[in-house]
Amino acid sequence: MSVCGPASVCGCCGALRPRYKRLVDNIFPEDPEDGLVKTNMEKLTFYALSAPEKLDRIGAYLSERLIRDVGRHRYGYVCIAMEALDQLLMACHCQSINLFVESFLKMVAKLLESEKPNLQILGTNSFVKFANIEEDTPSYHRSYDFFVSRFSEMCHSSHDDLEIKTNRSPSPLQATEKEKESPAELAERCLRELLGRAAYGNIKNAIKPVLIHLDNHSLWEPKVFAIRCFKIIMYSVQPQHSHLVIQQLLSHLDANSRSAATVRAGIVEVLSEAAVIAATGSVGPTVLEMFNTLLRQLRLSIDYALTGSYDGAINAGTKIIKEHEERMFQEAVIKTTGSFASTLPTYQRSEVMLFIMSKVPLPSLHHPVESGKTGENRNRLTQIMLLKSLLQVSTGFQCSNMLTALPSSFLDRLLSASLMEDAEIRLFVLEILISFIDRHGNRHKFSTISTLSDISVLKLKVDKCSRQDTVFMKKHSQQLYRHIYMSCKEETNVQKHYEALYSMLALISIELANEEVVVDLIRLVLAVQEMAHINEENLPAYNRCALYALGAAYLNLISQLTAVPAFCQHIHEVIETRQKEAPYLLPEDVFVERPRLSQSLDQVVIELLFRQSKISEVLGGSGYNSDRLCTPYIPQLTDEDRLSKRKSIGETISLQVEVESRNSPEKEERVPAEEITYETLKKAIVDSVAVEEQERERRRQVVEKFQKAPFEEIAAHCGARASLLQSKLNQIFEITIRPPPSPSGTITAAYGQPQNHSIPVYEMKFPDLCVY
Repeated sequence: MSVCGPASVCGCCGALRPRYKRLVDNIFPEDPEDGLVKTNMEKLTFYALSAPEKLDRIGAYLSERLIRDVGRHRYGYVCIAMEALDQLLMACHCQSINLFVESFLKMVAKLLESEKPNLQILGTNSFVKFANIEEDTPSYHRSYDFFVSRFSEMCHSSHDDLEIKTNRSPSPLQATEKEKESPAELAERCLRELLGRAAYGNIKNAIKPVLIHLDNHSLWEPKVFAIRCFKIIMYSVQPQHSHLVIQQLLSHLDANSRSAATVRAGIVEVLSEAAVIAATGSVGPTVLEMFNTLLRQLRLSIDYALTGSYDGAINAGTKIIKEHEERMFQEAVIKTTGSFASTLPTYQRSEVMLFIMSKVPLPSLHHPVESGKTGENRNRLTQIMLLKSLLQVSTGFQCSNMLTALPSSFLDRLLSASLMEDAEIRLFVLEILISFIDRHGNRHKFSTISTLSDISVLKLKVDKCSRQDTVFMKKHSQQLYRHIYMSCKEETNVQKHYEALYSMLALISIELANEEVVVDLIRLVLAVQEMAHINEENLPAYNRCALYALGAAYLNLISQLTAVPAFCQHIHEVIETRQKEAPYLLPEDVFVERPRLSQSLDQVVIELLFRQSKISEVLGGSGYNSDRLCTPYIPQLTDEDRLSKRKSIGETISLQVEVESRNSPEKEERVPAEEITYETLKKAIVDSVAVEEQERERRRQVVEKFQKAPFEEIAAHCGARASLLQSKLNQIFEITIRPPPSPSGTITAAYGQPQNHSIPVYEMKFPDLCVY
């Protein structure tokens, strides 16, 4: 009986091993440096294709050998095992591939867990090859969380060797040009591919890690890297998904509302860049959401700057806020509103402007603003910041129909702000109105107030007033004129205000003017000249000279636009007279760095003034409405004047009494009609100047009376007027409330006069037809 030795036993046992194991073992050479045994690898591949049900066992066995070799540091055999796995993975496409993939991913994970960079690179390259395989059916049971986490960690490798740091892959799937990419370029390409494949529901998951990374590494300031990241994101996502990125940034801004101003400013800058890109795609309902968030952050920033802390009180450990940083953040918000709005279509831009204007706190009879010093400061800063934002949005706004661009709800609120005491707010309002009216780019041509002898050098773009513009002026012209007039009365006006007023008048004349508007604008400017001449407002010398100069510049412009020779001649004569005798009444001497003023403005003679009678005469001969031209412009008082807090009690009462004196019943007596003759007309023209002087004197006396008279005298006068009014009201009530005639007829009162007798309803007798 023969006895088998150890070798014979091993040989017998080897023959009993499963075939797939023997095929796997045969691909490994005795010396790992010889590499994979290709002929045996072909046999293994053929076997796997012929018996796909064995593929999962082949994978498990390869995985077992690889784990064992890694533990024994036999890295040559590890590389051979991974090469074999890669070839099997590329060759086999059957239903059993999913089980094989599980073993493959297990081995890749084992390599990635190693501390050896070479093994990590080996595992990474294998995973890249696997990721590029297109499977017939998706596999939802696989989990890639480990690989996402591990690859993200490896992206932050600090290895000294650049080749190792970037995990170069020798796969033929990548072109030579890509092999030369830097780590930053590789990361950018990876991010682009990731976001380009992100579905609608996955955008949030892709953006959130970016925001967290920027927060954790303080990359919002400086904001260069953050802006570059989100430019990559916005250009990579599908256009219909861009608004989701904007929403993520808005939510992140709200979440960081108590962060440092520099951080918030960085987020807003990024939002600005992203919003401009998103506007070229689909923004949808995000528009108002974005502006609402920005305005809310603007209000919070104002509160932070006023209180000096995020919680409204400075306590121990409270983070102190730097006011200049908050101001920087506010400017960033304003810039963002303008840059985003400039990309919107006209209708959306109009909605945004209405939305911003509705947020401006303005004094009104129904919506009083906050009181107290803190409330006033908050209101003022909020008004300024919101009007700045509105100015940014309105700059470059083009709209053919002013009625839709400036609806009543918007214009009323905007013009009410022009009556506020704050000079900066009034200037913003004027600039906003100018942005709306200037639709042909003429604004910069009126930046300097002057009396040009030939305005053709300005090369103005003038179109005929459209029907829509005519309707707009019929509806809103008096409102505009009134606010221009009231703005001229402000003592705190500086050169910029007068330049804005001049631009406003000039642009209305070019963009919105017909013959009726031209007449009204001339009346308005003549009333401004009268304001400076009479000086009931006690304006300083500079303001009076500025109003004289403003009137001269505008009348010089409008006379050349109307091209009426006699009108141009009169304006030119007055300007020449001023140049010789009173250059301080012309813009060239007033609106300069060192104005040349005169303190003897009360002695301005009539030759230095533009005369209403003369202008009405020369324009009336050219077809303009001379009757309207002869009528002095007087603005109507509204509730806004009471809310503007500029008029004293005496001035308010004097205006009230003046109106009452004009409408008094004692002045309603009929006088016989006077025969109109040549002498009568001549006398009326000659005496017109004297009449105007008398009217001015009467106004002065009325104002002086109610400024200097004792309170008792004023109260008695007002009481008498009130008694008279009450008596008239009683008479009206007696007439209107008198009972109707009785259905039962009349009775005869004393002295034989018939008198109606009223019978209670329940005693009246109705015809039978009225009874149901």
